[in-house]
Amino acid sequence: MSIVSMINDFLGRVSRLILGGGREALDSQKKKGKLTVRERLDALLDRNSLLETDLFVEHSARDFGMATKHLAGDGVVTGIGRIDDRPVAVFAQDFSVAGGSLGRAHASKITKIMDTARDMQMPLIGINDSGGARIQEGVDSLCGYGEIFFRNTQLSGVVPQLSIILGPCAGGAVYSPALTDFVFVVDRISNMFITGPQVIRTVLGEEISPEDLGGARTHTSITGNAHFFASTEYETFDQVRRLLSFLPSNCSERPPVFPAQQPRQPLTPEIIPDDRRKAYDVKDIIRGLVDASDFLEVHELYARNIVVGFGRLEGRSVGIIANQPKVLAGVLDVDASDKAARFIRFCDAFNIPLLTLVDTPGYLPGVDQEHSGVIRHGAKLLYAYSEATVPKMTVIMRKAYGGAYIAMCSRHLGANFVLAWPSAEIAVMGPEGAANIIFRKEIDDSQNPDVTRSEKIREYEEKFANPYVAAGKGYVDAILLPQDTRAALCTVISVAKNSEHGRVSRRHGNFPV
Repeated sequence: MSIVSMINDFLGRVSRLILGGGREALDSQKKKGKLTVRERLDALLDRNSLLETDLFVEHSARDFGMATKHLAGDGVVTGIGRIDDRPVAVFAQDFSVAGGSLGRAHASKITKIMDTARDMQMPLIGINDSGGARIQEGVDSLCGYGEIFFRNTQLSGVVPQLSIILGPCAGGAVYSPALTDFVFVVDRISNMFITGPQVIRTVLGEEISPEDLGGARTHTSITGNAHFFASTEYETFDQVRRLLSFLPSNCSERPPVFPAQQPRQPLTPEIIPDDRRKAYDVKDIIRGLVDASDFLEVHELYARNIVVGFGRLEGRSVGIIANQPKVLAGVLDVDASDKAARFIRFCDAFNIPLLTLVDTPGYLPGVDQEHSGVIRHGAKLLYAYSEATVPKMTVIMRKAYGGAYIAMCSRHLGANFVLAWPSAEIAVMGPEGAANIIFRKEIDDSQNPDVTRSEKIREYEEKFANPYVAAGKGYVDAILLPQDTRAALCTVISVAKNSEHGRVSRRHGNFPV
């Protein structure tokens, strides 16, 4: 065969393979309002940056007596690309080929690119759009899932792993995204569930739509299985690129440093209301602290009584954890503890300093919380902060009561720098409750209990509900005005280093689950 013939043969093979399941199948994908697999990769990656691997893996599958089908790329595209000129490893399931179902060759392509991400120390991004295990291949497809789960676990804390759900993700397939660091979903396109609506209808007799069972809104606001919600596929790709800008490529590196920018909306002394019972939006404070007021919130719609996300101080990435007074007064509960603990552990794994903003009356009381395991879940927050070795900075803005004062990265859990505002209230409990307990006899014996109660509340506030007692004991390093806070934090983050102080040799800790 001549060189020209070989080139023409090569080009013909490539042309056929990049069509995946064929033009009709690709048109069907478009009619559902979804991009094709290659359109997705083009939208996600820098222009012409994809180096595709294993394009010519073409599996032949026999469908229980039907004619043999040749599955282009075995239903998945893999390769190395770049995002903002930084290398990433990617795989994207192609629903146009056998519904993106996972067989042995399909899984082998994914595990191979996962190994590449591990060996070359680059982030791994997976685009999931699959009907699930390829039933015709039986145990081989189950083997494939197991190999993927194993590598997800081995890569955890080594390189960032991002999962983008752009279609169905059902059965065993959902566990791979659950093992990764961040999950992105798109409204009316993404679905995740262990058992679908048909199985639930058959087994339990319950009727539920795929969207209500495992749609994007369900997983971002109710289950917390997804971290980022988008209205379109293009929006979710923008979210991925923005997130990666805050992250290092692997656990051995530091996050990229950008030019410092002043906040667009600086803090003022009036940021905290005079009435301690009045709510405010902690995100206004975050935007007053971080560079360019640019804050990327994670898990925005889930456990909204705590806010987590990424910002920058003097161009350096920080992970921010903040009580949200606007929602449940910023109390800690089961979901908030889980949300914050997972985020803290991610930041610690990837050398991202932690900034904690405190305004919480404590852990949420009640039978439901106790029976849901608030003790166990609340302990996760204590564990995550105590284990973290990245620089930890804490700002006590207003309420810091009881166990929640400790849990929100107090000096006692290893905070490197604790700052309080004059409005800070650090105490075992709120003045009202404390006065009713400490001065109960005096209040009960008083001729005017209401007046006496008010006097005792003020007495307690003056003695305990302020930052000066804690500062006098060295538990608070500095008391500053809100407008001076950013400068202090920038000074600390510019000199702070990761610390191994207090670490003991062991296989691993037993994280409470």
